[in-house]
Amino acid sequence: MMEPPAAACASCRRRLLPPPLLCLLLGALCLPPALGLYTVNAVYGDTITMPCRLEVPDGLMFGKWKYEMPNGSPVFIAFRSSTKKNVQYDDVPDYKDRLSLSENYTLSIKNARISDEKRFVCMLVTEDDVSEEPTIVKVFKQPSQPEILHQADFLETEKLQMLGECVARDSYPEGNITWYKNGRVLQPVEEAVVINLQSVANKSTGLFTMTSSLQYMPTKEDANAKFSCVVTYYGPSGQKTIQSEPVVFDVHYPTEKVTIQVLPQSSTIKEGDNITLKCSGNGNPPPQEFLFYIPGETEGIRSSDTYSMTDVRRNATGEYKCSLTDKSMMDSTTITVHYLDLQLTPSGEVTKQIGEALPVSCTISSSRNATVFWIKDNTRMQTSPSFSSLQYQDAGNYICATTLQEVEGLQKRKTLKLIVEGKPQIKMTKKTNTNKMSKTIVCHVEGFPKPAVQWTVTGSGSIINKAKETKYVNGKFSSKIVIAPEENVTLTCIAENQLERTVTSLNVSAISIPEYDEPEDRNDDNSEKVNDQAKLIVGIVVGLLLAALVAGVVYWLYVKKSKAASKHVDKDLGNIEENKKLEENNHKSET
Repeated sequence: MMEPPAAACASCRRRLLPPPLLCLLLGALCLPPALGLYTVNAVYGDTITMPCRLEVPDGLMFGKWKYEMPNGSPVFIAFRSSTKKNVQYDDVPDYKDRLSLSENYTLSIKNARISDEKRFVCMLVTEDDVSEEPTIVKVFKQPSQPEILHQADFLETEKLQMLGECVARDSYPEGNITWYKNGRVLQPVEEAVVINLQSVANKSTGLFTMTSSLQYMPTKEDANAKFSCVVTYYGPSGQKTIQSEPVVFDVHYPTEKVTIQVLPQSSTIKEGDNITLKCSGNGNPPPQEFLFYIPGETEGIRSSDTYSMTDVRRNATGEYKCSLTDKSMMDSTTITVHYLDLQLTPSGEVTKQIGEALPVSCTISSSRNATVFWIKDNTRMQTSPSFSSLQYQDAGNYICATTLQEVEGLQKRKTLKLIVEGKPQIKMTKKTNTNKMSKTIVCHVEGFPKPAVQWTVTGSGSIINKAKETKYVNGKFSSKIVIAPEENVTLTCIAENQLERTVTSLNVSAISIPEYDEPEDRNDDNSEKVNDQAKLIVGIVVGLLLAALVAGVVYWLYVKKSKAASKHVDKDLGNIEENKKLEENNHKSET
């Protein structure tokens, strides 16, 4: 066992002839420690390099390195001779196979440990002197990234509970842990923020593990808060920090408000739609059951967060409510189910006779103002149909339609298929063609259903099959034949439909005999207008003739009375009384 420095010095003095070298070494052990010590900062696990900060003196015999025990006693660990160039390492278990002493007496220690944090001394020895230079070794170890362990499954408002523990391992020297919320330091607050820090050193390695627990009372605003912790430690270059990964906790808080909404979220609802009422609370976790109140019902219907209604009708219009199952909170909404009814009278297929009247009405009932329009044979009509005297052109497919512009998809329509029937009506005309070699005979036919037309020659009864027909429009068409008779002939036109059979004949002179040619009737609306105008002109002429006739009769009576009075005056010129009476009579007559 090595002696302490003081005992070694005394032993040297007690000897009569001490070797000079031994006394010098023992004297070096008695030197007081130097001030302003040189420090080497090393990283745990790396190589510690300690240069000998002494100038190599002349006559150097050897150099040695030692370290000091906590009680001050030295422990020699390395020796290098300047003459024999050999290196020896003392049998110190902690430094076995870890030391290296260079020619310039720089000592290197591999795989730095916490136990290497000591005071090392470089010694250079000559025959006359021993020089020493101490070096302080500091070892640093960066801790692992801190992590938050034992995290709470969820946090409840108004309740102080353990949020988690922040752990940073294998640090040297001991570090410190700080908690953060949303990037801001969490300071301890009584009964709201409680932080406890513990550090434990590993007995074999000397490294520290720091554990900081956080008890926290959350609020509703902490629902998305990010919690993290930071470890602060010292390294060779100074103070540093490492931050943990942030953690977000599920914060539970009670419901403070209930909201009801209608799905799908459409501005309008119409009859036949399917709607769903959804009730929600703003708590976390949200309520799973609610009471739904529908119009006309006093008791709520217990359901999940939704209540569905299919194929709604107009009587579903009203105020709907929902509440928590304990009826502590409630919300309401008003639903309006839009509707549109259309009534067409008559509707479907209607058959009437030509000339008859047909009143038509199309009425609507709706939740909002709606417009009605008519369509006939795929063409929109400008006015509603009115039939005081049905004509063939009135027949067709009528549609009465209506729509609510504000409600998408809400429209109604009903149809009227009007059939106008009539017995066949015939009018025959004849015309000599411009070549004077033939005549055209036309049979103008009206009627519905379309009459079948047949031509025959009166007398012989032969049937003419070479007739040509015009297009059947508005119950009218024409059938014509072209003939060149050598003698007078009578032609018969027969028109027949399901209602009646009509027969009309026409005498046609031989092609060589001149005769009055009748113009063909125009089988369109213009002919009707011409006929109406002709009737009007004839009426006016007849009226003027009658007025002229009445005026002539009145004038003739006046002249006749005037002549009779003149003769009577000539016979009785001398009778004054009679003359006066005659004058009075004449005056009355004139009147």
